[in-house]
Formats: sequence, structure tokens, C-alpha cells
Amino acid sequence: MNDRHKMTIARGRHPAEVVLKNARVVNVFTLEIERADVAVEDGVILGVGEYSGKEEIDLAGAYLAPGFIDGHVHIESSMVTPAQFSAVILPKGTTTIIADPHEIANVSGADGIRYMLENAKKAPLEVYMMIPSSVPATEFETAGATIGVEDIRTLAKEPGVLGLGEVMNYPGVLEGDDDIHGKIRAMQPAPIDGHAPGVLGNDLNAYVAAGVQTDHECSTVEELLERIKRGMYVHLREGSATRNVRTLLEGFDPQWSDRLLFCTDDKHPEDIRAEGHINYNVNLAIEAGVPPLVAIRMATLNAANAYGLDRHGAIAPGRKADFIVFDSLERIEPRLVYKEGRRVAQDGEPLFKVPREVGEAVRDTVHVDPAAIDFTLRLQQERVKVIGLIEKNITTRCLIETVNVEEGTYVHDPSQDRLKLAVIERHHGTNNYGLGLVRGFGFQGGAIAMTIAHDSHNLVVVGDDDASMRAAMEKIVEIQGGIVLAKEGVVDDYLRLDVAGIMSTKPSKVVAQTLERMKGKVRGMGLSKTIDDPFISLAFLSLPVIPDLKLTDNGLFDVRTFSNVAIEAEAGGD
Repeated sequence: MNDRHKMTIARGRHPAEVVLKNARVVNVFTLEIERADVAVEDGVILGVGEYSGKEEIDLAGAYLAPGFIDGHVHIESSMVTPAQFSAVILPKGTTTIIADPHEIANVSGADGIRYMLENAKKAPLEVYMMIPSSVPATEFETAGATIGVEDIRTLAKEPGVLGLGEVMNYPGVLEGDDDIHGKIRAMQPAPIDGHAPGVLGNDLNAYVAAGVQTDHECSTVEELLERIKRGMYVHLREGSATRNVRTLLEGFDPQWSDRLLFCTDDKHPEDIRAEGHINYNVNLAIEAGVPPLVAIRMATLNAANAYGLDRHGAIAPGRKADFIVFDSLERIEPRLVYKEGRRVAQDGEPLFKVPREVGEAVRDTVHVDPAAIDFTLRLQQERVKVIGLIEKNITTRCLIETVNVEEGTYVHDPSQDRLKLAVIERHHGTNNYGLGLVRGFGFQGGAIAMTIAHDSHNLVVVGDDDASMRAAMEKIVEIQGGIVLAKEGVVDDYLRLDVAGIMSTKPSKVVAQTLERMKGKVRGMGLSKTIDDPFISLAFLSLPVIPDLKLTDNGLFDVRTFSNVAIEAEAGGD
């Protein structure tokens, strides 16, 4: 499209390729509804007013708003590829996402990030990547890769890379750590995402002065307000596990609503289908009293401004033709979704097909010799530390309990809700592993093994008998990653995750059906009613930055002292 042709269409002197007629256009600049046509050529809006087109779509007075933007999401947590993920969220009206591929980077490094960028191109969803700033997450576990300053400089040149992912090492920022500050400088002046729960006062000043521009970890109005006063953008997060929108909007003031945007962080496909995606955040905001047009602006223009996406976020000349069509401002349920002028979803279903592809760099990532793993837990005494699950939380307690020990070996007691836990290094073939005990799962007669284990995604196994734990582990190695359920020493069911052991190339509906079937079987084994999802609970037991007690491939880890500890109580100082 040459300039002369573009000007002719914009001035209404030549029919546009597509015109959406008779729309109630949501103007996110002036917060008003305009009765107008919208002219589109080559995926770009050329005019809002009165137009004719080669193809005219009569919206008959329906609302037309910009496509929604998710300001922070980890696609890998959906357990499907970016292309498959697009088939879930585009029908809900999300046309652009800002993704942090932290999970796959911990497995496959820069190659994993490049896979995500390439796979995202297979579907109409627009995906921008923030290069992870904390790979590995800590030095107390074995990750599959490292993302250093030079990697960030190189990856910053990749098409689709937008900025630096959430800076989780905020203590390092505050202490002037050379590595994390080097990573920030390597990406500047691009957007820098934050992650600073509970950081206030002068520490927050220092964090912002370092170059961090956003935060999605606010859980109180106090945190929200102080970040806005210091010039940050704040994501209102509503995911599967962490839900902050209602709480944070208790402090809402329209005077600074331009600093607010929405994100999901981690929301599972089955929850997206049941509730919605960013449209769900918008609807929650409307229910909380936020004016509908302001809520829509938070999901569109505010997000575009926060990340410097000047061609997104509004229905205006020169912007991308990303639209949602809906019928009520009281509750936004998109019935038509357009991406760059092309209809990509209708009535909650995608209108495109997704290829199933696994890149060489992200396949066959489980390197474990099962013969080298011994699940026998040897103890010097009966008083030991046990990881205690907490209802609806990924934090844990450090329990001190008396267990059965025979000839220096732990013996399972079926009357006790206590299971054996193992974390096995699976990236480099070291066969390094840690063993511990966990209370709170409740199930009996089998084991679960997974290669989803935040943040390093080693192989984690939990069970009440060694034979089932071994069977589950061996199946994981055979299928090269996934989730396996074993009963009475035999594999009963499994979900293969063929991309880096954390994602499937199958459609999300197939993945969700398999997970629900497996969850049902675990419930039938006596899963505690306090646990909504046994796989999520297990996935966070190896994360050594969330209190109190966790297990990594290097052994039991006390987050309170930030050190490895012996399982025996006295030996650990308790």
C-alpha cells in the first residue's frame, strides 16, 4: 500500500479493503462512544467516520473496542505451546500478549526462547517476549541453562523481543549486584518488568531508580498507591491461583487509572474457557464500580502505553486493526474478534488451525538414568523435618515429626498423611537428587511424577511406595517429560509434555481433558479436600524462594535461613 493509495482511502475517496459499518466505537482517548464506520486496509485502521468498502460488515449497532492486551503472562503454565494458547485466548478478545518465557528458559535457555518466538508466529495472536532476568532463579538448585548479560544483548535483537522480564532478584537490585544491574542496562531503554512484593519506602525508590517500570505483585492498596506515586505501571492480576483485581480496586481513583493495566500471569486454559481471559479482569473491574470505558482503556491503551506499543490499544488511524465486537458494556463477552483486520474468532471459537510442531532444541530434555536413583530414605533418627502443605497456598510449613525408622531406613506409616518426595536433576544427566517428606496430600496407593517443577523444572516425584515412584519416574524418562500417575507399582495414566517437558503440542482441550481425568483418579486415591489441584501443589514444592521448607535436587532447603538443611531435626538446629 503506497502513501498515495493510503491517503485516498483515509480521505474516503476510494473504497477500503474492509469496512466495519454501523458500529458503536469505544474511544479510549476521550472515553466516549462514537457512532461510526471503521475503514481497514492491509490490517491497519485508516479511518473512523463514514466509509465504503469492497467488503462491508454491518455491525448493526454492536460495540467495537480495541483488542485486549495481557501485560504479563507465562505461556508455559498453560501446558500448551504459544500457537495452541492463541486458540484459547483469542476467542476471549485478547489479541496481544506480553510473555515472559521464564519457564522454558530454565530448561532450554536461549534456544527455548527462540522456539517460543517462532512457534508464536504459527497463529494470529501477537506475542511479544520479555527476556527472563533470573535464569537460573537461584544457585540452590540445578537449572538446565543460564541467561547472562551477553545472552540478553544477543536476544534483544530478535524480532518480537520487547524488554526484560520480571526482575525477581530485587534484593540483588537493592544491593547493587553487578549481574542484575548489568542485565537491566543491557536491555535499556526497553521496558523493564518488576517483581517486588512488599517492597516499599526508600527500597522502592531504589528499585525504580534502577530502571524497573512495572509491577504485577501488588497484593494491597498500599503497595498499589506507592508504586503509582513513584511512576510505575501496575498490573491488576487475575490468574488461576493469584487473584488481586477486587482487592486492589478498593483503592481505585480515576485520576490515576491511566497507570493501571491487566494481566493474568498464570491462568490455565480450563479456567480461561470457564471465566474468560483479560475480558474477565475487565468484567471484575466493572463489577467493582470502575466505569466500563475506563476498564476497557486499562485493558487496551494503558497496556500499549506501558510497553511502548504505539500501534496498539486504540481504534484510530494508523493503529492495528485489532477489534472485539460485543453487545453489552455491563458484561463484555466478545462474539467476534479481529486481528489485523481478519476475523480470527467467532462465538467463543477460533477460526484458524494450529500446527503441532516441536523444535529439535526443546525435545528430549529428560536426562536421567533410573538405575542410578534410589528412593530409600536413610535416617539417623526418628525426629525429622517434614514439608507441610498449606491450604490454597504455595507456601509451606516446616513441621517437626516423629517417623518410623527401621535399621536406619524410613518406613511409611499408612495411618499418617505423610508421603515421600524426590527431586531429581534432569537436565545434565548428573543423576543428582534430593529426598524428603511431605504432609498434606492425603492420597495413598501410588505416586505422581512430573517434569513441571518451578523454577528449574527438574523431575519431581511424590508417593507412598517406592515401586510406584520408580514406575512413574521410568515412564517420565520414556516419554521425555510430562505428568505420570502410578498405582500399586504400575503406570496408570499419563500426559506427555513433548516440548521441554513442560508443554504439549496437543490442543488445550485435549490437555485439559487428560488433566481432569488424572485429577479424578488422584481424588479417588484419597486426595485431601484442601487441595484443588495436586499437580500445581507438587510443582511448587521445589521452588526455593517461597517459604518455609522446600526440596531441590541438592536436598532439603529452609527458605527462612536460605540454606540447605539436614532432614534430621537436631542436625538442622530445630
